[in-house]
Amino acid sequence: MGWVPGGEVGLAEWSALGRRFGEIGRCSQWWLGDWINYGNARFGERYTRAVKLTGYDVQSLMNMVYVASRFDISRRRENLSWSHHATVAALDVAIQDHWLARASADKLSVADLRAELRGRRRALKAGDGNDGSDPSTPDADANTVVCPTCGGSVPVSH
Repeated sequence: MGWVPGGEVGLAEWSALGRRFGEIGRCSQWWLGDWINYGNARFGERYTRAVKLTGYDVQSLMNMVYVASRFDISRRRENLSWSHHATVAALDVAIQDHWLARASADKLSVADLRAELRGRRRALKAGDGNDGSDPSTPDADANTVVCPTCGGSVPVSH
């Protein structure tokens, strides 16, 4: 579910790991995101070297870094895909946890999860379920939350 260095990693070893992660295939988004975060912190590396080593484009790598940085390893759900996590990454931690728990309990596919979020946003735009309270906090309105990044509303169902 993630990559953590087993101690100090030098630039050559870090580069070799990135090359290996890139070869593993498209199932290593968590590893790559964690690996690039480490490289950025340790070496000041940006994405140029990571692109060359992994074969991924810059935008894909940036997405992996963003999602990995939004979920500590302990919060990553093994029974849900990286894409489930990416779908809710922009939300507050409590809201992320709510939606990941819901996706897990209801066995929602990524498409189903996205549809649920879109449906709730539409309902809120139409005026349904919005009492004017601040929905970005879980206690304000049990049925509505607002993404702190984009301002979009998302549903909270029980």
